[in-house]
Amino acid sequence: MVVDDHPMWRDAVARDLAESGFEVVATAGDGDQAVRRAKAAAPDVLVLDLNLPGKPGVQVCKEVVADRPTLRVLVLSASGEHADVLEAVKSGATGYLVKSASTEELQDAVRRTAAGDPVFTPGLAGLVLGEYRRLAAEPLSAAGAGPEEPKAPRLTDRETEVLRLVAKGLSYKQIAERLVISHRTVQNHVQNTLGKLQLHNRVELVRYAIERGLDDE
Repeated sequence: MVVDDHPMWRDAVARDLAESGFEVVATAGDGDQAVRRAKAAAPDVLVLDLNLPGKPGVQVCKEVVADRPTLRVLVLSASGEHADVLEAVKSGATGYLVKSASTEELQDAVRRTAAGDPVFTPGLAGLVLGEYRRLAAEPLSAAGAGPEEPKAPRLTDRETEVLRLVAKGLSYKQIAERLVISHRTVQNHVQNTLGKLQLHNRVELVRYAIERGLDDE
């Protein structure tokens, strides 16, 4: 699904993706429309602009991810400002691409986002990992592990191993190569871990791992 308030840009992105083999199930031009249509169309990947009328893109991201935690959100924005990138990631986006990217880069980013890999315009990945570390130094919110932490479910050795590599910033493909397992198996381990820990997305998962020092092991 493609969300952008500029009709010509939105149509061009949707057309380019459709021509490269993706099924574009819906488009939207403002925030409220985006939330409604995302719930109705149930896309696997949402290509989302941040600057939307009515409801801002970060709020759209929060609402659609809360409704469908398995949805992958790739932000496609004219802004490369660090604050915008970090706000998008905190809202649940799994990737961030600036609009200066080529059509081929966008197509590749959508494929990788669908596969569960974090995708960022070059130079932004390190910024995001640094923010994960900063967040990990802050107290958990009421929705986090908090007092229930001693009752945290036990992860298998392989789940812990995958979690450690996720915290180090490796993509699912890189983890699969490192552990000599399939990409699908990595995805399954991550989904199982999210379920056990009652977390919703990769942002929360990385924060959990860093809080426990798994990225330094």
